[in-house]
Amino acid sequence: MTHTILIVDDSSQIRSSLRSWLANNSDWKVCGEAENGKEAVEKVEELHPDIVVLDMQMPVMNGLDAARQINHLAPQTALLMFTLHSSNELLKAAKTAGIRDVVSKSDPLSDHLSMALRQICV
Repeated sequence: MTHTILIVDDSSQIRSSLRSWLANNSDWKVCGEAENGKEAVEKVEELHPDIVVLDMQMPVMNGLDAARQINHLAPQTALLMFTLHSSNELLKAAKTAGIRDVVSKSDPLSDHLSMALRQICV
């Protein structure tokens, strides 16, 4: 079964890299992109993705605030944070906001992100 993914990051380079990486796996299909949390909430309402991969630090609305709104609007949507700012405090705040896992952008994509996405898809 293919799972649809919305990529949310203010860096077009990160969005492009993630899209390319995800295209190599038939289990996942990118259904859209957003460059901030507010746009992410709007795209979730429009596209109904299975998974949202969120950055933490973004203009307009950060990833935690977006996660809270998405979790309220679409509780069945799985949320994953992909950020440079990984810490135990962020992991606790993320879990409280409904995010299932926090993955560091400094980790190899094929390792932690792949494992986190596979766990979400179960």
